[in-house]
Amino acid sequence: MAARAALHLKDGVRIQANGIQIEVEDTGADGSQADRPVVLLIMGLGMQLVAWPGAFVQGLVDAGFRVVRFDNRDIGLSQYFDHLGVPNLIWQTFKHGIGAPVRAPYTVQDMAADSTGVLDALGIARAHVVGVSMGGMVAQRVALAAPERVLSLSSIMSSSGARHLPGPKPHVLRVLFSRPAGTNERAVVEHYVRLFKAIGSPGFPLDDAALRERILLASRRSFHPAGTVRQMAAIAADSRRADELPRIKARTLVLHGLDDPLVPVACGHDTARRIPRAGFVTIEGMGHDLPPGVVERLLQSLVPHMKAA
Repeated sequence: MAARAALHLKDGVRIQANGIQIEVEDTGADGSQADRPVVLLIMGLGMQLVAWPGAFVQGLVDAGFRVVRFDNRDIGLSQYFDHLGVPNLIWQTFKHGIGAPVRAPYTVQDMAADSTGVLDALGIARAHVVGVSMGGMVAQRVALAAPERVLSLSSIMSSSGARHLPGPKPHVLRVLFSRPAGTNERAVVEHYVRLFKAIGSPGFPLDDAALRERILLASRRSFHPAGTVRQMAAIAADSRRADELPRIKARTLVLHGLDDPLVPVACGHDTARRIPRAGFVTIEGMGHDLPPGVVERLLQSLVPHMKAA
């Protein structure tokens, strides 16, 4: 109860969830949305809760939902796991490519337990679970591990994890595995500008100044690349999820951009194919980001999906 009472703070609050410290923001922290269904938002690889666009959160609130978002472990203002070391990503990627077991400091299942731990800490019995990219993988794991907690599942620009699926475009891989030219703020911002331009939505281009400002604010809030590497290792180690997806019982919607250069649309199609009765929506011109036009299209599908559930 004390954690919930403190959530009115502008920048959220750290709560104890699944035995670790997790940073949470809750639109219903003041108790005014107690009778609303909850939407739990799970962000993608290396991304903080502030990566959820304000228009997306507000759109869900306007539709009658209470929205909870949080920083995944090892990212943002949540607990870091630097004591576990940094995996050799090239070696682990090679092992994943040949089907050998990948050892990771923690697992996608651990991150799913963090997600349900957030619900526990806030006293929420059930929620609509929405994840993007890696967050979609975590959301799938939540639906598998705790089906009684999931009102509906929405997997956006994500994947089943099946090994035969296509990977990122070569130009995206080059940026993804590169490093900033320096350690100063300008070099970090320029690096992420290149990355977001490489994976962005060709049909919904972002204003360059707005993109830089958003990246700058996020990097000043937190910059923790070692956590991103550990999260990538967790994704590579989650090799059996595709075979488990047919066990998902929750009403499921899979959404994917037709122009996604990081997680190709075939990955979304495979996810929907494996989950019984899953809906599948594609968006032309959408890449691997959440610009305003994409947010509007996502809400058009997500809100009816969740209300029907």
